Amino acid sequence: MSQATTKTVRGALGDFATPEALLEAVRGLRSRGYTKLDALTPFPIHGMDQALGEKPSRLGYLVAAGGLTGACAALLLQWWTGAVDYPLVVGGKPFFAFEFSVPITFELTVLIAAFAAVLGMLAFNGLPRLYHPVMNASRFKGATNDRFLLVVDAQDPLFDPERTPALLGSLGSEHTEVFED
Repeated sequence: MSQATTKTVRGALGDFATPEALLEAVRGLRSRGYTKLDALTPFPIHGMDQALGEKPSRLGYLVAAGGLTGACAALLLQWWTGAVDYPLVVGGKPFFAFEFSVPITFELTVLIAAFAAVLGMLAFNGLPRLYHPVMNASRFKGATNDRFLLVVDAQDPLFDPERTPALLGSLGSEHTEVFED
C-alpha cells in the first residue's frame, strides 16, 4: 500500500537575461504590491537591496558591540590580574599601566568583533540553510553561473499560481515556472 504525496506550491520563478531586466522586474512587482521577493544572481547588483525593500543591515552595530566588549574584557582582565588578584611590585612600576595593555586589548577587540561578525552574519541570514524549495526549480543552477532569477514566494498575499508567472513573463522573464516542495 503506497501513500500519495501531495506537493505544495512554494512560489514562482522568473529567469531574466540581464541584471537590468531583473532590476526593472523587481521594481515592477514591488510597485504592484508584491513584498515577498528574492533575487538570485551570480554577482551583487547595485540597487537591488533598495529595489527589494531590504532594510539596512544591523550587523555593524553587532560588530561594534563585540569589539567594545572585547576591549572592556581585555582591560578588565589585565587590571584585575595585575592590580587586584596578584599585585607584584616590579621595579617600582604601577600595578596597572594602560600602555602595556594596548596590544592585548587590541587583539581581544579584533577577536571578539570577528566572532560577532561571523555569528551575526549567520544568524541574520538564517544560515546554514541546507534546503529551500526553489532548489527544485529547473533553472536554479543557472543563478550561480550566468542567469538572473527572481523568486516570488507563495506566502506573498498577492501570489497566484496562474497570474504571478504570467506577470513575470510580461515583465521580461524568458522562462517562468512554479516550483513545489
